[in-house]
Amino acid sequence: MWGVTAPTPAKPSNFNLPNVLTSLRILVIPLFLWLLLGGHMWWAFGVFVALMITDKLDGDIARARNLVTDFGKIADPIADKALMTAALVGLNLIGELPVWITVVILVREFGITIWRMYMLRRGLVVPASKGGKVKTTLQAVAVGLYLIPLPAWMDLPNYLVMLTAVAVTVWTGVQYLIDSRRQA
Repeated sequence: MWGVTAPTPAKPSNFNLPNVLTSLRILVIPLFLWLLLGGHMWWAFGVFVALMITDKLDGDIARARNLVTDFGKIADPIADKALMTAALVGLNLIGELPVWITVVILVREFGITIWRMYMLRRGLVVPASKGGKVKTTLQAVAVGLYLIPLPAWMDLPNYLVMLTAVAVTVWTGVQYLIDSRRQA
């Protein structure tokens, strides 16, 4: 019929399971950092893994149940960056990780975030890429390996995994910039 529009579906409430999981992730990061800085590596590893699992779960649940909210779109990346920042800086502070690795990863992470906000102000949305998901997974595995108290012979393999994570982090950052130039 003319003049009749379909009803707009109601926006999901911000108080939903994915947003609760994201909020819990943010609230538990200080506990993770306290465990890490206190040398409780197995506990820090367990909390880190739990936080990474909730990161995967909240996104999967939000998409499957149509519970994607503006709060979640903002809070989830903040939680991700806060956890990775806490992990990398914490590993620097206890002398387990070279500072340059943290600097490279965080400059890329925050640089791309600022750039995405700039692009959004210009009306261009920069979606997450498959490479970004690989980057996040590699960073999580690399940090996880540094959190586990492994024998000294694992230092080189751990470092190589971290270098791979750094390389993919830089590569995906450059790829985002190249793709945006094509889009613009």
